[in-house]
Amino acid sequence: MMDLVQLRQDLVEQLAELGHRVDDFEHDLREPLEADFAEQATQMEGSEVTSALEHTAILQAQQIKAAIDRIDAGSYGECVNCGNQINPERLRVRPHATRCVDCAA
Repeated sequence: MMDLVQLRQDLVEQLAELGHRVDDFEHDLREPLEADFAEQATQMEGSEVTSALEHTAILQAQQIKAAIDRIDAGSYGECVNCGNQINPERLRVRPHATRCVDCAA
């Protein structure tokens, strides 16, 4: 049986870490551009990468929040499609998984 108290604590810590990362990305994206046009092009490319990383972190945070909500609601580990239990090994690897292997396929 999975220790949901520990899992919830781990997820809350991951969520906080992602929040810090998103804050850092936001800070980086607000930096003014250099006066030199060549340097601006380099900065803009970097901004695109930073923006993509920020988007990924936000999506991960949403998945983690949803997993915490399922723990709190008592429905963690149940497939949202078929209602069967999600394999604990799958949840160990993807704690935010919402579907069993069969439904995910």
